[in-house]
Amino acid sequence: MFKVKILGSSSATPAFSRNPSAQVVTYNDRHYLVDCGEGTQIQFQRYNVKLARLDGIFISHLHGDHVLGLPGLLSSLSIFEREKPLPVYAPGGLVEMLKTFFRISETYLKYEVEFFPMEDFQPGDIVFSTDKLRVKALPLTHRAFCRGFLFEEYNKRRKFDFFKAKALEIPNEYFHLLKQENDITLPDGRRIQADEVLMDADAPLSFAYCSDTRYEEKLLPFIQNVSMLYHEATFMEDMQKRARETQHSTAREAASIALQAGAKRLIIGHFSARYRDLNPLLEEARAVFPDTELATEGTEFDLRANV
Repeated sequence: MFKVKILGSSSATPAFSRNPSAQVVTYNDRHYLVDCGEGTQIQFQRYNVKLARLDGIFISHLHGDHVLGLPGLLSSLSIFEREKPLPVYAPGGLVEMLKTFFRISETYLKYEVEFFPMEDFQPGDIVFSTDKLRVKALPLTHRAFCRGFLFEEYNKRRKFDFFKAKALEIPNEYFHLLKQENDITLPDGRRIQADEVLMDADAPLSFAYCSDTRYEEKLLPFIQNVSMLYHEATFMEDMQKRARETQHSTAREAASIALQAGAKRLIIGHFSARYRDLNPLLEEARAVFPDTELATEGTEFDLRANV
């Protein structure tokens, strides 16, 4: 399982039933929250995302529309009796923000929050990893220190050919050894090499999250051929001057980044409150990069679909 669920896609303030930025990346039933705008924990409930499966939080920058939902969410996890430490990857100033909030509100968490300052990582550095998934830092350019995140699979195992194994009359109890690429000797004396029943592994999938940023081509080497790209598209092209002033991107610019990176799919979000109807932004992006979708609340994107 490798999916992305949109919990919020508005910029600056909630607007037209759109919440501020938040997404959940789900990999093998574990959840990773990316940004945590106001109301994020309500969105967890609304879209049936299990807080108990939350294994990490990634905050791109400390503007309120990306972080104001975090104190409440962390407090709720404590109320729900979380005991497992929770890693949080964010700009270092978040520590002071949360400590001040918890001190003044006399809130005491029942679990440890493990902070990893994103200033300690250079673009391309691995900031988090499991045995199958890793997350790298991405360079973004905004008014505040800001990092994107690249979630990518690695150590992909070769696929087991069940039908070939059955045709060779291999007993089921030997399948796990073959899947681990071990050669086996059967009771009848036959020697079976793992290569006989293993096929090439699927190509690793990847998801790049690029929150608030101006159009920035220095990002391109880090997201080449990404399976799915989320890129902010706060404005349309006729508002490019405003985009420059606020260090945001237009829908056309987001699509241009996707095209140059060779991305397979593009999701645009972080929409300005000036836009009630998002279809014009979608049309502007699709004119450059046809395989574009809107980041709308509750939408889930499956990276394995159409692979």
